[in-house]
Amino acid sequence: MGFLLKEKHLPRYTVEDYERWQGDWELIEGIPYALASPSFKHQRLVLILAMLLELQLESDEACKDCKVVIDTDYVVNEYTVLRPDIAVVCDHKGDKITKPPKVVVEVISPSTKKVDEEIKPLIYAQEGVKYLLLVYPEREKMVCLVLKGERYESVPCGEEIEISPKGDCGLKLSTKEVWNRV
Repeated sequence: MGFLLKEKHLPRYTVEDYERWQGDWELIEGIPYALASPSFKHQRLVLILAMLLELQLESDEACKDCKVVIDTDYVVNEYTVLRPDIAVVCDHKGDKITKPPKVVVEVISPSTKKVDEEIKPLIYAQEGVKYLLLVYPEREKMVCLVLKGERYESVPCGEEIEISPKGDCGLKLSTKEVWNRV
């Protein structure tokens, strides 16, 4: 007969615990998730996407209060800290992201696929993240999700992705340019 742990017997970690850990982690509802080292292609995609987004934000006066950050903790609540690959935040203050980003980009890795596709979108939707872009390096594919009400709807990414993080601030990503630069 095996010993089965009950939920009440499992530890539930907090942001305070998380901040003391070594290595790369995410904390989801008190449960730690280790983050694997990203691949070369993963890192290239993060760099290219962040650069293209940042250049557009800098060149548009309507976007002056929005910034692109890479691999920055998003403290959702006392028991959840996510680390999106890329986030576009507007009107931000402080060292951590504490209010929902306007745009999140997750580059999907085999080791984080389940969390990135199934768990994190639920949290992002609940928190009001307007745009979620899932990027699949090996298939050279992007899935564009737009928050409609309380759920994400998939919209065709096509050759050009249009995103409006705030008011008149409009961003466009050429999928062809992204994949050509990788």
